[in-house]
Amino acid sequence: MTATLAADRTVGARPVSVARGYRFELVKLVSQWRIRVLVLACWIAPALFVAAVSQQSSLPVDTLFGRWMHATGWAGPLVTLGFAGTWALPLLTSVVAGDVFASEDRLGTWRHLLVAVRSPRRIFAAKALSSLTVIVLLVAGLAGSSAAGGVLAVGNHPLVGLDGHLLTPGAAAGKTLLAWVCVLAPTLALAAVGLLGSVALGRSPMGLLLPALVALAMQLAQMLPLPVAVRLALPGSAFIGWNGLFTSPAQLGPLLIGVVVSMLWAVAATALAYRLFLRRDFTNLTDDGSGRRAVTVGVLPLVGLLGVTVGTVAVATPATGSGIEQDKVQRSVATAFAHLYRLQTEQLNRPDVTEAQLKATATCNKGGGELAAEGPGNDWRCVVSWHLPDVEAAGTAIYQLDVTPDGRFVADGDGPKEVNGYFLVRTSTGDAPNPLWQFDGNVELLHTTKG
Repeated sequence: MTATLAADRTVGARPVSVARGYRFELVKLVSQWRIRVLVLACWIAPALFVAAVSQQSSLPVDTLFGRWMHATGWAGPLVTLGFAGTWALPLLTSVVAGDVFASEDRLGTWRHLLVAVRSPRRIFAAKALSSLTVIVLLVAGLAGSSAAGGVLAVGNHPLVGLDGHLLTPGAAAGKTLLAWVCVLAPTLALAAVGLLGSVALGRSPMGLLLPALVALAMQLAQMLPLPVAVRLALPGSAFIGWNGLFTSPAQLGPLLIGVVVSMLWAVAATALAYRLFLRRDFTNLTDDGSGRRAVTVGVLPLVGLLGVTVGTVAVATPATGSGIEQDKVQRSVATAFAHLYRLQTEQLNRPDVTEAQLKATATCNKGGGELAAEGPGNDWRCVVSWHLPDVEAAGTAIYQLDVTPDGRFVADGDGPKEVNGYFLVRTSTGDAPNPLWQFDGNVELLHTTKG
């Protein structure tokens, strides 16, 4: 009998498994009313938003793929993705990961949790995994809901890519899904920063706000004319790099670099949070984080990681400066024009031509030729020339370009009006603006892909 009791005590002293701790922490998270509200909002609101906007006469043309929301249901989830990467995902990671440890400090329940689980390592793993599960659930809701709303409201139609080529519904669906999967990497990086802030700052509200502040800083940096190596070395670059999936051939360089950098940040920030958590004195009820410790153990290593990634990207990539150069802009504009010219030809029931027959070229300058033709700005001007079969004279069209620091541009037709002016054309989904009037494009910041 004595031996049995001793064995029972030994078994009872074992730490709770990670699986049981994970289920417990997941139930704790989902039982919070704000988490439930977020889950419902992410699974319902995007569908309603996309369906409502798709039925409006005016579209969010300043948003990538916004001008195509009348034409295909696959534009809606991409518009949602652009908004989510800028605002929604940073805020969601703040609410979930930024509070998962700090909530125990506010409630004073660390001693009870340690007595129940008996292992700080397993507590950390359970909390990190449960917050990751909730974040993935929220991202899946945003993607699935917006896609369902778009397809049901508009239909499963082809999507025009960022170089003007037409994606079949199946290809559009696959690339849209891949784009949402790719933004999981920077989302995990922000979540890891949230874990670090929650551990290091304790009850301080700065821990809760840290992922949103880091995301805001990265957004401001992306708006500046930074060198391309610095731009791609920021973990938030993957929130933009998915644009390259919608060109042919795909511009995968910036996206792959952004995903790798984001995962490095996710691993580094999680490791720092884990180290801080294990070194914490849980017997001291007033020890709930230190600003000095957060700087020395949290901020400085991440700043060092940023320096290493900037140096590595600068050495590994051939691009210099902003990456926006005259020949790249000209090639992007000419390629998009040729694809969209074929689309316009089909919509106007004219004889079909190929890109090879058109031989479209573009001549672009900046600032009326008085500035160096490189870098972002809204003072780019391009003259596109093309040839039609059995027509000796070449056609020309003028475009005014607004090129952003991340390589995206909007081309606005400036004549002749019968080519790139505003008029309606009949499509399978109803009347739509002339596709050559205004269109979005993407300048590859790294090497120019052939094809």
